[in-house]
Amino acid sequence: MYQQVKTIMLFSLLAVQLSACAQKNNYQQSKTFKEMNSTTAATTEHKTDIATFAAGCFWCVEAQFQQLDGVEKVESGYTGGQVRNPTYKQVCTGATGHAEAVNIYYDPSKISYDELLAAFWTAHDPTQLNRQGNDVGTQYRSAIFYHNDEQKHKAEDYKRKLNEEHAYNDPVVTEIAPSTTFYKAEDYHQNYYNENGSQPYCVFVIKPKMDKFQKVFKDKLKTKH
Repeated sequence: MYQQVKTIMLFSLLAVQLSACAQKNNYQQSKTFKEMNSTTAATTEHKTDIATFAAGCFWCVEAQFQQLDGVEKVESGYTGGQVRNPTYKQVCTGATGHAEAVNIYYDPSKISYDELLAAFWTAHDPTQLNRQGNDVGTQYRSAIFYHNDEQKHKAEDYKRKLNEEHAYNDPVVTEIAPSTTFYKAEDYHQNYYNENGSQPYCVFVIKPKMDKFQKVFKDKLKTKH
């Protein structure tokens, strides 16, 4: 997020871009989105599964998925690269090959992998190659890192269907790759939005995404006590 200063200076323009992005595709009206979002969770005994997604700045993605009922923990980190134990500074150069990503630990009896995929494709613009908004570089790429054959087949199948339906004006370019070592990011990146919500990047970039996400998944959000 070394681009934060530029992003904050152009927050008004970015707000317009986000608004335009919400109207430039019919993803949420597509048959594929409805299929993913209506797949019921398995009624099995409690266990925890894991999904790994990259969708731009992990501060944004972490905050979005934390809201979903059935998601027990979201951890920000780096994966998909060739450098061992990378630092945030190294990843930001784009030279390590890693993507900013999140591990999502979830209860499959409450939320299905299909529903998480629906949330993933809603959480960002999967038609942008190696960028999200003003965050530019391979570290901000759209990617699904699957943990088993079922996750792989579902991700590939839904991506194919979205492109066949032209759910977006442009093709979905999301990378689908096997999960590799996930390196947990530095402590100050964890739970970032909840602990730094008044920071300019959170206010002008993450908050609009959160509002959109909450509207789409209002029936799947955790109940506030």
